[in-house]
Amino acid sequence: MHIPQDIIPRQNYIDKIKPFINKRIIKMLTGQRRVGKSYLLFRLIEELQKEPDNNIIYINKEDISFTGIKNEQDLFDYVKAHLNTGKMNYVFIDEIQEIDNFPTALRSLLLMENIDLYCTGSNAQLLSSDIAGFLSGRYVEITVYSLSYPEFLQFHKLNDNQSSLDKYLKYGGLPYLKNLALKDEVINEYLKSIYNSIVYRDIVSRYAIRNTRFLEQLVLFLAGNIGSLFSAKKISDFLKAQKINMAPNQVQTYVQYLINAFLIFKVPRYDIVGKKVFEFGEKYFFENLGIRNSIVGYRPVDLGKIMENVVFNHLLYKGNKVNVGIISPNEIDFIAENNGEKSYYQVALSIKNEDTWKREFGNLIKIKDHYPKYVITMDSWEGNTFEGIKTLSLREFLVS
Repeated sequence: MHIPQDIIPRQNYIDKIKPFINKRIIKMLTGQRRVGKSYLLFRLIEELQKEPDNNIIYINKEDISFTGIKNEQDLFDYVKAHLNTGKMNYVFIDEIQEIDNFPTALRSLLLMENIDLYCTGSNAQLLSSDIAGFLSGRYVEITVYSLSYPEFLQFHKLNDNQSSLDKYLKYGGLPYLKNLALKDEVINEYLKSIYNSIVYRDIVSRYAIRNTRFLEQLVLFLAGNIGSLFSAKKISDFLKAQKINMAPNQVQTYVQYLINAFLIFKVPRYDIVGKKVFEFGEKYFFENLGIRNSIVGYRPVDLGKIMENVVFNHLLYKGNKVNVGIISPNEIDFIAENNGEKSYYQVALSIKNEDTWKREFGNLIKIKDHYPKYVITMDSWEGNTFEGIKTLSLREFLVS
């Protein structure tokens, strides 16, 4: 096992994992390909190797050396053969979804007192309801996202200024970009290769999809319409106009495949007054804006949508559950909830126009509870709040 020498610690995730080290709980790191899950494992291994009494067992299902581990019995036998009974054994399994019936092996390994388990996976259904039930109380899931804006600055050794923010919005936060020149032709080639890997390895191959043209057109459509409200039927109707016929239930299935691969997130609508989630109509955002931009381009006309996407991503990174808010007939861009506390966000490219100003602040004023309310804009602002609603520039929000 080779551990890279230039690992930059992502302390936010290390802090989430630390309370569970040496506990008989599986640490399951999930997230899109290439967001840095393996490097988090390497960082943990690096720390654990400082203690001579620790035995490290590492399995990487993307490495040809481990192709023989195909099912739960193979996994169990491999780990058992490499155990050191006189030491604490830390078992790291990268891309565990490639092993058939892996939960059975994990549950058996947990019965051994000198084993501590860490796994990564690139599929949101890795812990489906059946598996979650089977491993109930035996695992903790930590979702790993692309770099936040502060992490992007750290990885690329940049100062916080408008130029750095522009690079972040254009190229996104895949960690490996730190090894590449931040130039369009270089970054786009890399991002397209990652996109193809996600689509063809994590979706087409996994679900035996034949209609790849429809899948690619669906991604293209969603990339061009981030932040818009849609239902499966509306997407189906639009694609029919492009002479691509796909029934709404099939659209729904394909969208779920994209969600499972962490390529996109689905954000439901929440009725603020009625306190219920709507069954139909939701927004879609990309996990990584760089990948989104490599699909449809980075265009000035899309900057408002891109802003909304990056605000959503940051709210997720900060540990929030996020919904779109509805206070009829108006919309609140985001309701963020964390530990029972809520906050509300409107996102606008600029609030210098009076109509925009009235709309963004007016919608928030209609909410009668006393949770914090924010308007996030590209404009810089250092003045007072309006009716208690705080204005933040996008940069201020992302470094908070």
